[in-house]
Amino acid sequence: MKASDFLYHRPESVPQVLGLLRDYAGGARILAGGQSLMPMMNLRLWRPAALIDIGRIPDLERLEQKGDVTILGPRFPYWRIENDRVIAERLPLLARMVRKVGDRQVRNRGTIGGSLVQADPTGEMPLGTLILGATIHAESIRGRRAIPVEQYFLGSYATAIEPDEMLVAVEYPRHPAYFSFAEVNRRHNDFAVVSVAVAGDRAADGTWHNLRIGLGGVDETPVLALAAMRRGEGTLLQAPDIAQMGILAAEHIDPPDDFRASADYRRHLTRVHLTRVLGSMLASAGFREE
Repeated sequence: MKASDFLYHRPESVPQVLGLLRDYAGGARILAGGQSLMPMMNLRLWRPAALIDIGRIPDLERLEQKGDVTILGPRFPYWRIENDRVIAERLPLLARMVRKVGDRQVRNRGTIGGSLVQADPTGEMPLGTLILGATIHAESIRGRRAIPVEQYFLGSYATAIEPDEMLVAVEYPRHPAYFSFAEVNRRHNDFAVVSVAVAGDRAADGTWHNLRIGLGGVDETPVLALAAMRRGEGTLLQAPDIAQMGILAAEHIDPPDDFRASADYRRHLTRVHLTRVLGSMLASAGFREE
């Protein structure tokens, strides 16, 4: 199939974009890399009246460092997340997760902003951004606002971004000292059946703090496994702790039952891979179970 008819705009500044979004009153979509948007349009799942191409606007691929905070512009591309030395040092979880996104062609064109606006519940960048506790900055002619990522994902392919708003920045706080990630696919770099990401800090006495446990592909949005996080906080993450955390995580989700996997199988994979990912994080911290 091909996309339905639409008008095409290529503004040269953010204020011009915001004016167009106001004028189209929810009927326009922003085009960055197009790796998610164009397939949806070709399938006629989305039929916007207009596309607003932000490819000419300067500074949207920016990377800013403010102390422990790292800020990415909405057009910051996947290939830079994968290869940039600063990202490897400051946001290593994203650098690892992005390797599971699509293929080389997709990563050459796709952008962090496009992924977060698309809000695919199986997507790697939405899950990584949730794990890292980022803040999404959105702007319209009415002004600018900051949206905590925990309040950003509203449903499958649905976010807190309003129709007249543009995502203008993603702000990541200090990255935890340790992390790990795993993903189950039916085929190489296919949509995730289940993905699990964890991050946290280890104190001098061996206890774990600031734990973040995220799950993808198991609900209508990427999920923070809050009960599992509370169970592991302040513990040594020993085998009984981890086993109970896996049970709590599996109870917290409402996975789909589709051609990729059954809901029961996704719950099983969640328990199995959370155990493995936590074990990998422990190993990265130099822990070896006696």
